[in-house]
Amino acid sequence: MSGNGFTTCLWFDGNAEAAADYYLSVFKDGRLGRIGRYSEAGPGPAGSVMVVEFEINGQKFVGLNGGPQFRFSEAISFQIHCADETESDYYYDALTKDGGEESACGWVKDRFGLSWQVIPPGAIDLVTDPDPERAARATAAMMKMKKLDVAEMRRAADAA
Repeated sequence: MSGNGFTTCLWFDGNAEAAADYYLSVFKDGRLGRIGRYSEAGPGPAGSVMVVEFEINGQKFVGLNGGPQFRFSEAISFQIHCADETESDYYYDALTKDGGEESACGWVKDRFGLSWQVIPPGAIDLVTDPDPERAARATAAMMKMKKLDVAEMRRAADAA
């Protein structure tokens, strides 16, 4: 058993360092770690970036320049539990600009293709309400949204 926790490895196609820089610009509580470079042994060009370590919001990541074989999919995403609507708006906008894209139910893809769920406060409480009818109404409203609107979800939950 290890006392070091987990590190999420993200596979990139030659742009791991640019991705780390981007994530550190979006998430203010972060830091850049070690950068490892390919040697003459390869498989990448000698001197090019092989791995970039970085940390955001206490979560460790390593970006690996592994090549074009693998791409991100929606099967894996990161949830951002926001403190308020302003923070929710900030992350939603930051992650969708410059080539990112909106999806449904608060999900976005950043310009590198990584999926994120931007969750404003109260959204999870509404869709998991102990009253199944309230939860169903909130969920039905959410399913029609791209960016989550908690006020609208609450109005739908409260409608009888």
